[in-house]
Amino acid sequence: MTAVATPAADSSATPSPDLLDLLESESVHIIREAVAELERPALLFSGGKDSVVMLHLAALAFWPGRVPFPVVHVDTGHNFPEVIEFRDATVEKFGVELVVASVQDYIDDGRLAERPDGTRNPLQTVPLLDIVEARRFDGLFGGGRRDEDKARAKERVVSLRDTFGRWDPKNQRPELWRLYNTRHAPGEHVRVFPLSNWTELDVWRYIAREGIELPSLYYAHEREVFERDGMLLTPGAHVVPRAGEVVRTASVRYRTVGDATCTGAVESDARDVEDVVAEVAAATITERGATRADDRLSEAAMEDRKKEGYF
Repeated sequence: MTAVATPAADSSATPSPDLLDLLESESVHIIREAVAELERPALLFSGGKDSVVMLHLAALAFWPGRVPFPVVHVDTGHNFPEVIEFRDATVEKFGVELVVASVQDYIDDGRLAERPDGTRNPLQTVPLLDIVEARRFDGLFGGGRRDEDKARAKERVVSLRDTFGRWDPKNQRPELWRLYNTRHAPGEHVRVFPLSNWTELDVWRYIAREGIELPSLYYAHEREVFERDGMLLTPGAHVVPRAGEVVRTASVRYRTVGDATCTGAVESDARDVEDVVAEVAAATITERGATRADDRLSEAAMEDRKKEGYF
């Protein structure tokens, strides 16, 4: 038998894509597919790292054109000022429309009431569903990742919401061969999660690779904090230390940013993105488990809110 010659490896050939290339490609594909199928999509944007990465991916998906949908922020009124400033600067840079649903407006006119614990994250559902109805959004891009919470791991990339905005974890559509079903009846809408296969570490590695700017809170800085229920909170107008809670100055950063009344900091010396990547790689608990009090209310806290229409 005559031997068949095997061509020598071409050192100039394009290298195999790494994990970040594959994740980026998948997310861009998801965004494009959803926009092609939906009539009035929007992107949930808080100014946090996951929503910033999503907006970056959306810009890649439609380059050299602009992002063809607005961004939506459900503002609790208790957000960190640095994050709101960053949010506004970012939407201006990308040239997208910012739609704000204000929890404070709902409290002021009596549609919602303050919770006894002062936390407003659970109050975001009604303003979100109202803005979906008012603007007739039929799809919302969300930054949920599978490693954040058990409830999020139950969802598909495309998740159907009924006419009341509710999610049924037992009614999940199959997603085979990268085929995503965005069909829905009048009054229903879908949530689309382009970062479903990403982890917190993937997000940070991508931020480092792409040079993506983030609010300064994500990096270590000196800050006054006090401990409550195992978390480090920042004293302020909406977070007042109780008797016995000692305020001290520490080097901290935030792994996630949101309502200041329930979002804790972690002690850290990670002052740049490379340091954060190393720190996250060594972490043994997710950022929500470590720093979000609203997810500690019960083991099913996230799932219960999602069933009501949250996220």
